[in-house]
Amino acid sequence: MELTNLTAISPIDGRYRKQVQQLDNYFSEYALIKYRVFVEVEYFFFLADKKLFKLSAKAKEKLQAVADNFSIEDAQRIKDIEAITNHDVKAVEYFLKEKLDAIGIADLKEWIHFGLTSQDINNTAIPLSWKHCMELEYLPAIANIHNSLHDLATQWKQIAMLAKTHGQPASPTVLGKEIMVFVERIANQITLFSHIPFSAKFGGATGNFNAHHIAFPDKNWVALGNDFVDNYLGLERMQFTTQIEHYDSLAAHCDAMKRINTILIDLCRDIWTYISMDYFKQKTKAGEVGSSAMPHKVNPIDFENAEGNLGVANALLEHFAAKLPISRLQRDLTDSTVLRNLGMPVAHTILAIKSLEKGLGKLLLNEAKIAEDLENNWAVVAEAIQTVLRRENYPNPYEALKDLTRGNNKIDQKAIHDFIGKLKVSAELKKTLKAITPSNYVGVSAEY
Repeated sequence: MELTNLTAISPIDGRYRKQVQQLDNYFSEYALIKYRVFVEVEYFFFLADKKLFKLSAKAKEKLQAVADNFSIEDAQRIKDIEAITNHDVKAVEYFLKEKLDAIGIADLKEWIHFGLTSQDINNTAIPLSWKHCMELEYLPAIANIHNSLHDLATQWKQIAMLAKTHGQPASPTVLGKEIMVFVERIANQITLFSHIPFSAKFGGATGNFNAHHIAFPDKNWVALGNDFVDNYLGLERMQFTTQIEHYDSLAAHCDAMKRINTILIDLCRDIWTYISMDYFKQKTKAGEVGSSAMPHKVNPIDFENAEGNLGVANALLEHFAAKLPISRLQRDLTDSTVLRNLGMPVAHTILAIKSLEKGLGKLLLNEAKIAEDLENNWAVVAEAIQTVLRRENYPNPYEALKDLTRGNNKIDQKAIHDFIGKLKVSAELKKTLKAITPSNYVGVSAEY
């Protein structure tokens, strides 16, 4: 069958294509070839800038246009060359040499890919495409979900709510503060993510600039390599490598993304649970069906969809982080086939974020149900009463409240007030204790 959205094996290129199609700018075969061409052209210009050969402004402009206007047809030409060479990076080199012929600078062809091995191109092209995707797609998406959550936290900062620890009623909290837990966690992880460098390998066949040094022994190739990678590509060159980049920074990015995804899974499950508790309703849309069998249902599918996609993403990220930093001696090819899947966890993560945003946008706060649960759980003020009594040096207050409340499902306002009334304390203290309610016993938190 011909490849279409209906026949694609992966849902990323099938069912979900429209939602993540922008990622083909970074992770498709076309994108990889385009980034390779960009690096080769930049390196060619770099050598000219360092006076290894003369390049006219007109010729440079024409070659720059090759990189800037790189097309699907250009990528196909490289694939046609690869069918003959059976080597993808060598095909890029031959393609650019054809372009130099057309430009009229055939005498400069051997400066294309001068002294390099294929991984000098791959281990700069892939980190560069990864960097662009992180900066233009992933981090903005995470920032958006962070901002959405902060808006909800601000909106709900006055909503007292029964807390649940071990699935049982616990000291009341504030809904906005519970959302701020996730806001803070995500912000912290974004900060950690931002400190991880986008690193690259560039140093010849085994990382020592062997070919460069033998051709131009008077040149400081370590400094030149640093200059090219840092200033022309905007990456950070690793100083000691084998034939390939050691991928420690990329593994760190994968681990950081995985941690953020885990936080989002935690969020999805909490919101899902609040929906099941009827703390949230969900906006309905005309024509949509919640269940194929039960017409009354509005399933929390957006949070389930997000959780599922985050799980798939984390499984892949876990493998990348564990596998990529390992390579036999100076080189094996296992990294190459793994890296071709680098866009998959990003796509699943972006899908999850879109679902999460959609789900959050459909939430309708059910204040009546939240208030009802608080009113039905007066036992939670026992902690407050026994703590105040401790302050007053009242004998065995914890034990007294435990005897009253533990396992007793009939603790209401009257039972609490009756207990307070029998305490041998001042009338003023009794008044203070009776003023404590499940809805005002919410403590304090940092400003947000």
